[in-house]
Amino acid sequence: MPARPTAKSSQEDGFPKALGVRLFVYLAGGHLLGAFLWLLFELGGSG
Repeated sequence: MPARPTAKSSQEDGFPKALGVRLFVYLAGGHLLGAFLWLLFELGGSG
């Protein structure tokens, strides 16, 4: 019977770094898009 490796792979170490970076970029981009749309409605409604 072959021995099983005891070291965990990088995917099992918890939250992957690339996924965290992608999540941050999507959240920041979504908030910037929302702020831009809010600004458009604020400026359009005042005129």
